[in-house]
Amino acid sequence: MKFRTRAIHAGQEPEPLHGSVMTPVYQTSTFAFEAPDKPRTFDYSRSGNPTRQALEECLASLENGSRGLVFASGMAAETTLLLQYQAGDHFVVSDEIYGGTYRLMMNVMQNKGIEITLVDLSDLTALEDAIRDNTRMIWIETPTNPLMKVVDLEAITGIAQKHGIHTVCDNTFLSPYFQNPLDLGVDMVLHSTTKYINGHSDVVGGAIVVKDAALGEKLYFLQNATGAVPGPWDCFLVLRGLKTLALRMEAHNQNALDLAQYLETHPAIKSVLHPGLSSHPQHALATRQARGYGGTFSFFMKGGLEAAYHLLGALKLHSQAVSLGGVESLIEHPWSMTHISMPEAARLEMGITENLVRVSVGLEDIEDIKADFSQALASLT
Repeated sequence: MKFRTRAIHAGQEPEPLHGSVMTPVYQTSTFAFEAPDKPRTFDYSRSGNPTRQALEECLASLENGSRGLVFASGMAAETTLLLQYQAGDHFVVSDEIYGGTYRLMMNVMQNKGIEITLVDLSDLTALEDAIRDNTRMIWIETPTNPLMKVVDLEAITGIAQKHGIHTVCDNTFLSPYFQNPLDLGVDMVLHSTTKYINGHSDVVGGAIVVKDAALGEKLYFLQNATGAVPGPWDCFLVLRGLKTLALRMEAHNQNALDLAQYLETHPAIKSVLHPGLSSHPQHALATRQARGYGGTFSFFMKGGLEAAYHLLGALKLHSQAVSLGGVESLIEHPWSMTHISMPEAARLEMGITENLVRVSVGLEDIEDIKADFSQALASLT
């Protein structure tokens, strides 16, 4: 079946007792055994729940994986995934990562004895040079948050496989509709389902999808052992969002590209970071590797911090908020919002400066979105 069909039907057969077309919310903590030694399919909702299972099966189908696992947040998914490694292991991590991931890697995992090397993964020679005998995993974001760098997944996974190293790819920005890292050799795909997969800014969640059954079983053990799982109502809401993922991503993609093209020509904008623009240094790679560019991008303002703050305050349709991927447009200032947990020197080294702005373009009419930017940018002068 094609993507749109699977988004609506995968893992979601009508409920057999009453024929409910939509997967019910199984709001229960525990399930009755047939006998003391005969549990049914589910016994306790931390270990499994029918609503959660439907979501996990649908996500696995959409990412072309064998197993999906969902979590209470994207960071819970990341933390559970990392628990399979031990003190003394070494990770090669993209030098451009989400601020929460940076905090987890540098302030938690390093304190537990994991060695971390930050590397520009667009430089394959630098990647090869960073690999050690104890390297166990390469952590990838593509495009990166918030600087929208695109890296070559097939090239990186080829290097990883040669050395027997796991690869993890955060696919939150593009969703499985536009990019399927497992098909390009990645071992584990990560999502904040809070974002495009849910799409309505009303749920916090995360997911991991894998192709290898043994790896999936290992991650399920950790999911059950640590218990950072979502409740059935959250799973129900994400399932509802998945049904329109394809339609929403098409609209987000078009609106974002139109806005990026408009901003690129505006005299108040220094530069625009959008992989769909021919000016983007990895435009050709982004076009070859994915089927679209998503709905989130960044740009640098002329006028520094003052201009960036003024723009965020002058916009009327765009709420100043972290997160992305909802039907409504959001705008944020990475320096003081999403990446504030990073030390200032680390932000500057990454390329996050005070004049950088990130926008999550929603599903409003594009003419209204551009008109909002037009009046806000005009007010700068």
